[in-house]
Amino acid sequence: NTPECEKYACCPLPPYLEDSGCVVEDDDHTGRPLRDVCFHLLKLYSDRHYDLDQLLDPRSVTSDPLDYRLSWHLWEVLRALNYTHLLKQSQGVLNAGYAAQLESEGLWEWAVFILLHEPDTQ
Repeated sequence: NTPECEKYACCPLPPYLEDSGCVVEDDDHTGRPLRDVCFHLLKLYSDRHYDLDQLLDPRSVTSDPLDYRLSWHLWEVLRALNYTHLLKQSQGVLNAGYAAQLESEGLWEWAVFILLHEPDTQ
């Protein structure tokens, strides 16, 4: 609860923004500030129903908003730990985004494997 000029620690920014000082980067579409994935994991530990969309946002790890590698693998780990409150649409975005990323690298066999995790069989 200190004024902006009296902050004693920087916000937990993603690694690619660490050296930018205490500037808070806002999310373009929701107005929420970007935070490091470790911060989101701590929030999830303290609140089992914490918003998984924020945690799995690729920009909490990398500056490339279309790099779904870590987000997809992290979602699979969370799913194995019975965190199931991610919307089907968000799951679809993770699966399709990562599959497209793999296909663009010529790894279409792995893209098919990723798409087999799609929750909506339609």
